[in-house]
Amino acid sequence: MKTIKIAGVPEHFNLPWHLTIENKEFEAQGIDLQWTDVPEGTGKMCQMLREGETDIAVILTEGIVKDIVAGNPSKIVQIYVDSPLIWGIHVASKSKYETLSDLENTKAAISRLGSGSQLMAYVNANNQNWKTEHLQFEIVNTIDGAVEALTNETADYFMWERFMTKPLVDKGIFRKIADCPTPWPCFVIAVRDEILEKNPETIRQILQIINKMTTSFKSISGIDSILAFEYHQKINDIQDWLSLTEWSQRQLSKEMLNNIQNQLLELKIIDKIGTFDEIVKTV
Repeated sequence: MKTIKIAGVPEHFNLPWHLTIENKEFEAQGIDLQWTDVPEGTGKMCQMLREGETDIAVILTEGIVKDIVAGNPSKIVQIYVDSPLIWGIHVASKSKYETLSDLENTKAAISRLGSGSQLMAYVNANNQNWKTEHLQFEIVNTIDGAVEALTNETADYFMWERFMTKPLVDKGIFRKIADCPTPWPCFVIAVRDEILEKNPETIRQILQIINKMTTSFKSISGIDSILAFEYHQKINDIQDWLSLTEWSQRQLSKEMLNNIQNQLLELKIIDKIGTFDEIVKTV
């Protein structure tokens, strides 16, 4: 058995991985795929890839592009979710802030530096014509940390995936005041260079198995009920989310990568453009 470590957020996007692992589909090909949930998100997974704590990460596109340009020895091997991630912009339920414009020059809670929650705060600020150099951040690590920070007013707003945050809105802990979709496909699969060099065939097999699952995932009988149960969601919210979400089995194109990097450069999230071959590898 080849042991391969994989990391991803504990969110509904990643149920296809859990189902294939439970079905022993990787095991049948001689692969012991060991999944780790990373509630801290993309910034933490970038660190795990750098330090060899994981071999594969199912990770936000903008975060891993930024980190590979900054020297992370990994490559994007495929797009995982083609549709944008819809980031809800949330405040505490009793917050004095009512509209998006009220949040200019306030403090954003972020999971960690380099995380999607930080990068999307730049995207949102740019969309609103705010001065990005005035952005302020409070590191909260997880969604529980964000609840604490917003409730205690050590931060003013928090951007996180809209549907995963909705139970907190339903409970009256957060109020959602706006949405901010990513201007690119949201999740990609990244693999450490060392693993790509040593085990390209294993990575190819892993992609074939997960792609087969994601191709038919939406047509699994009762998948909406399974997702609602697993992720503590209302079934109509899950149905809404499923209608907006498209998985992918294709590689990131040069054109899309250039588009992402140009926007990250404009936002001063990266200070140089990486080449396609430095960032992307097809196995």
